Amino acid sequence: MSRPTNASTRNAASGEPYVPRLEPRYREIASFLRAPLADTLDGLDIALVGIPFDGGVSNRPGARLGPREIRNQSSLMRGIHHVTRLDPFDQARIADIGDVRFTSVYDLEQVSDDIAAYYRAIREAGVIPLSAGGDHSVTYPILRGLAADGPVGLIHIDAHTDTWDVFQGSKFHHGGPFRLACEAGLIDPVRTVQIGIRGAQNTTQGWDYSDAMGMRVIFMEEVDALGIEGVIAEARRVVGSGSVYLSFDIDSLDPAFAPGTGTPEVGGLTSLQALQLVRGFRGLPLIGADVVEVAPPFDPSGNTALVGATLMYELLCLLTEPQLQSSPS
Repeated sequence: MSRPTNASTRNAASGEPYVPRLEPRYREIASFLRAPLADTLDGLDIALVGIPFDGGVSNRPGARLGPREIRNQSSLMRGIHHVTRLDPFDQARIADIGDVRFTSVYDLEQVSDDIAAYYRAIREAGVIPLSAGGDHSVTYPILRGLAADGPVGLIHIDAHTDTWDVFQGSKFHHGGPFRLACEAGLIDPVRTVQIGIRGAQNTTQGWDYSDAMGMRVIFMEEVDALGIEGVIAEARRVVGSGSVYLSFDIDSLDPAFAPGTGTPEVGGLTSLQALQLVRGFRGLPLIGADVVEVAPPFDPSGNTALVGATLMYELLCLLTEPQLQSSPS
């Protein structure tokens, strides 16, 4: 039985519909983008999902707290986009369906299986997921759940390629999700673009793997040379017109704008560039998207989570527009 949403209730005095996201922001249980809460996928177009897991980090933990703080900062979001003038909540049926639940957070392979099963159910229900991590290891099992019909294209915005091999005896870590996804046939490497890559490494293994597989790696120096419009054009050329997944690691931003992350790298995107970049992918046939690696303990100001919430809103607008285009006029 589904939980009745507040959007379907009415004010006892006025009889007007009660919509929590239009109420004062300090009210109601915090949800992603102030969307209604739901415990079923029935009737949804887009599901907002939290993945509170950071067992795959290689150094600083804290991303497990990302979904909770992004929900909190989401209270600052509004509906109507200032560029497109569209309100995603008017165009699609959207709800926060809560967090992925784990059988055992201490078993990395089991965690991967739990996430994959969760997203498989979302795909089978015909719903598009927009997720907040969690560390970047969660994107591999998301793709396991979504890419059932063959490899998809990938737009990967990050400071790191995340194509490293086994680390400390495990392949389920936040530095290797796209190597795993490539090896499993979940992503098409020649339809994969990695944007914003930078920072010194102790081994070239990740860069070498991406290059050997034919992934288009746009290092931050090339981002600067091309400009955001040029990067958007190149990324769209690479992914083409087929199905694509978009994964946004918050450490793609310079830590001046997003210090709350596990692996900060100086010299990254500004928050404005990040928003412009995401906005440039309007109209692509996205099967889902995520924002990962927001680690609130490293940013007491809450600004990193606010950036994460704002990016989720931008991604929601991207996911909503195909819903609008496919609906009857």
